Amino acid sequence: MNWAVIMAGGVGERFWPMSRRTRPKQLLSIVGKRTMIQQTVARLRGVVAPSRMVVVTTADQVPLVRKQLPKVKHIIAEPVGRNTAPCVGLAAAIIGKHDPSAVMVVVPADSYIPDMAQYRRVVKDALEYAVRENVLITIGIQPASPHTGYGYVQLGESITGRISRAKRFVEKPDRATAEQFLASGEYLWNAGMFVWSVGAISEALAKHQPDIAAGCRAIQAAVGTPAFTRVLKREFAKMTKISIDYAVMEKAGNVVVAKGDFAWDDVGDWAAIERHQVKDDAGNATRGEFVGVDAKNCVIVNDTGKIITAVGVSDLVIVQTGDATLVCRKADSQRVREVVKQLATQAKYRKLL
Repeated sequence: MNWAVIMAGGVGERFWPMSRRTRPKQLLSIVGKRTMIQQTVARLRGVVAPSRMVVVTTADQVPLVRKQLPKVKHIIAEPVGRNTAPCVGLAAAIIGKHDPSAVMVVVPADSYIPDMAQYRRVVKDALEYAVRENVLITIGIQPASPHTGYGYVQLGESITGRISRAKRFVEKPDRATAEQFLASGEYLWNAGMFVWSVGAISEALAKHQPDIAAGCRAIQAAVGTPAFTRVLKREFAKMTKISIDYAVMEKAGNVVVAKGDFAWDDVGDWAAIERHQVKDDAGNATRGEFVGVDAKNCVIVNDTGKIITAVGVSDLVIVQTGDATLVCRKADSQRVREVVKQLATQAKYRKLL
């Protein structure tokens, strides 16, 4: 059967001050009316039933995840953060206990994909291929720009109309290299979305990350027993902290790429939301009360019920919540996480994290 894994353990530091540890980016309505994780589940419906979805998150986030996703049965709290390879291994262990022959799609909880119908077609094609072949599939996105914040995967030999062999992975190239990739037509964005069978990913972890595989086997044996929480805590903490790309995808010889011909955005910072909002005549993307005089090309997010005003400014991000305000240049919106790190060093501000 088809299963889905939704990775929802991030803290969304670049979306502070709205994103907090107990209510991070994926649990907010950053783009659209529903939260990012609710949109993710909605996209997967029709491909995977909610009863066969597994959300892997943090203990702090579990209560709100349950509230937002009442039909999702399997919500697992990681004892500690260990990046995506242990997350994937944990989910595969749990799914394998219920359904050893399962195939699974693995996705982040916070992508924005407006074309649900085409997305489902791509995921279904990939799942069907994973049933037939012992492969690890990454879904690659046609680049819309020479973006330097994304990883890329180079296409090799074509296998089917949608599936090609993966030739190599390149992590976050510089601008000149990204422009070459875009011009060549041989590279896709590596969007962090994967499809494989439980058997294929378990085999790959055993070969390339034996410590993770051993921990996952111990966890799987404890699924459904009173010892599960204790074993999960003990084994997960011992696993190597590493991404699935570095741990497996860049090492394995059976990696293929499914071309994802749908619009995709990881909405990585506040500046990114202007791509998905209607702007006023001055180019401002606004949410909430705002009045500007000679204010141009700004991103304004205001959930206080009060008003934000700005005079003679341009290209700013202004975000206001009930207890904090952020102001930065759009070009510096990736640096918001630096503010979060500074706040964490001062006890009086830790309540804002």
